[in-house]
Amino acid sequence: MGPLAGGQVRTIVLVWLGWALLLVGFQGFVQDRFQLVHPDRTLDWTATWTNGDAASRHPYLQTPILGGHAAWDSEFYISIALHGYEDPGMKAAAPTSTADAEVAGYKKDHPKWVSLNHAFFPGYPLAMSVIARPLAASGMNAVGAATIAGVIVSLLGALGAMIAIADLAFTQDSADEGDALRAALYLALWPAAMFMAQVYSEALFLAFSFGALAFLKRGAWTWAAALAVAAVFTRATGVLLVIPFGLAWLGGSKGRSAGGALLALTPAFAYLAWRVLFGADFDFVETKYFGRYPFDLGASWNAWADVFDTLSTGTPLAKSYWWIEFFGTIAGLTTTILLLRRDPPLAFYGLAIFAVVLTSGAALGMHRYVLSVPALFLVPATMGRSAAFDRVWSLACSLGLAVLAISFSFGFWAG
Repeated sequence: MGPLAGGQVRTIVLVWLGWALLLVGFQGFVQDRFQLVHPDRTLDWTATWTNGDAASRHPYLQTPILGGHAAWDSEFYISIALHGYEDPGMKAAAPTSTADAEVAGYKKDHPKWVSLNHAFFPGYPLAMSVIARPLAASGMNAVGAATIAGVIVSLLGALGAMIAIADLAFTQDSADEGDALRAALYLALWPAAMFMAQVYSEALFLAFSFGALAFLKRGAWTWAAALAVAAVFTRATGVLLVIPFGLAWLGGSKGRSAGGALLALTPAFAYLAWRVLFGADFDFVETKYFGRYPFDLGASWNAWADVFDTLSTGTPLAKSYWWIEFFGTIAGLTTTILLLRRDPPLAFYGLAIFAVVLTSGAALGMHRYVLSVPALFLVPATMGRSAAFDRVWSLACSLGLAVLAISFSFGFWAG
């Protein structure tokens, strides 16, 4: 099919604008309307991160400007955007640190330790700094400037992601015009899509990765490769774009040229470049402090066993959170399997994402990680031709979106 019509794009832009205004306004409203009791005891470790001392330990999360949009990992992005990876005010992991006994201190006190900032890819904080630094230079509070910049980048990324997933839906076999709008809307309504309005890298990664896939479907290899490079430097799973890129090259009707092979391998080349520049420090912090190991089957098995045990015997707080994780994972896997016959390259890309995140040694944030799986929005978009499914799916996702947005707005764990 041809490109999205101008009217379709305008509709998506208007939906995005309404979504952005409503979500940002909602987060401000709930902070005025409710008072959640700290600390957050959802998981066995969240209380120590949200107790009375949290403000002094996480200064980059303390700002009156859009404060409800910065929590948890946001501090690392703000730190990198303002002061780079070696920020003396950020914590660093000691050489003796292990995943079971983390040892960290401030970088200014331990200049040879590895900053925790190295666990995060540079694409998003670099984009933030383009906006944050001029704002801070004009006299605005630096942390507030970075927070505003992060939200702006995320919201613009959300728009790009919505247009890209709509275009992917429009290129599917037997697609109709309604599929494109529904795919964009379902992306915006997915519960963890609230991260696309926070100081988090999800939206920018989706804009780059979905955009690369959309250009690939159109045969625009140069644009697809450029966005794939940007995706790799935003999140690690960007390297998995080499799967649909490689399959597209192998199945190309114009032959398998050497130049085409180089473009198809662009995500792998970008990832190798990142490994050379940042890989060693990234591996150290991820494994020795955050306890994430690639394809750690033993630890992953134990983590998921704990999840299922919690679903049956845990506290109501923990159960409610893990049910969101569980249903998010099942929805992503089911839709990816259903997409296999219709679009194998996109389905294999989604399965590869699951293979990485489900075996990383921890069972956290799965409902957030599945945001990058195209099938999660493409398959429901076709099912949404049923008015009943469309209404029920939209309502269910909206309720989950509200719960996670409220939690995040108060600094509670949301995944």
